Amino acid sequence: MGSETILKLPVIDFNSLDLESKNPKWEEVKSQVFKALEECGCFEALFDKVPLEIRKSLFVVLKELFDLPLQTKLRNLSKKPFHGYVGQYPQVPLYESMGIDDANVLETVESLETILWPERFPSFSKTIQAFSEQLSELDQIVRKMVLESLGVEKYLDEHMNSTNYLLRVMKYSAPQTEDAKIGISSHTDKNIVTTLCQLNGISGLDVETKDGKWITYQPSSPHSFVVMIGDSFLAWSNGRLYSAFHRVMMTGNEARYSAGLFSIPKGGYMIKAPEELVDEEHPLLYKPFDHVEFLKYYYTEEAQRQKYALKAYCGV
Repeated sequence: MGSETILKLPVIDFNSLDLESKNPKWEEVKSQVFKALEECGCFEALFDKVPLEIRKSLFVVLKELFDLPLQTKLRNLSKKPFHGYVGQYPQVPLYESMGIDDANVLETVESLETILWPERFPSFSKTIQAFSEQLSELDQIVRKMVLESLGVEKYLDEHMNSTNYLLRVMKYSAPQTEDAKIGISSHTDKNIVTTLCQLNGISGLDVETKDGKWITYQPSSPHSFVVMIGDSFLAWSNGRLYSAFHRVMMTGNEARYSAGLFSIPKGGYMIKAPEELVDEEHPLLYKPFDHVEFLKYYYTEEAQRQKYALKAYCGV
């Protein structure tokens, strides 16, 4: 009997690369990145600029964070839908998360720290900020490579300046069974780029291929991250990139901790495809839209019934 091929995410090595790199490896990696984002919408990135000590420290502070009383966690409020504390939802009882806007800015994280720990917990702020700042370089490298691949690098400064960073830290409680339970339902992200980090060795992230097969992500290195395209970058690229559906499925007796750095379009900034990416062969797919207004729509009952909410919201 033949053995069935195990599907895996593309693996791309970013070690020894930086934003100023102009060497043969940059061109080689850029080609791999664009191909992966066209075909899969995501890939596994090997990126050692986030020290393992920071990842370990993040796991420690997240355990402290999620062990806080619910009333304390609910103090993390945000005007943007689902940017603050998220939890206590019957549809996804295993999932809770905390959003930290501008997580790469120490003063902003310290403000949240004083809300959650009036007696202060400085290792929380320092760890969150350091992790977010170091990981943001990978986000910027990927976006620069995409714009270069599309031949629209003249928009790079505007593109980078149109976003800020949200760090969403997540806990998936153990279902206490070997039967797979939903940690978070299948969805596409709505932002520009998501960079995910699995912190404590508990797997669960599944990514759906274009032909409907599910890949269960297993990190190939301690320095691994998953880089994933969101719907906003799909629209900006006029459909050149693919926004993959993904979910978390949980089994066993141990909670899963993870963190995702999201590059988020700023409120008021209109996402629209550059004119160079619209032609007879590639007609415009999405009307210009404001990400925050799209998020408000996405969390309505009507949008939740749509598989492709972006298309329903602003498709041409």
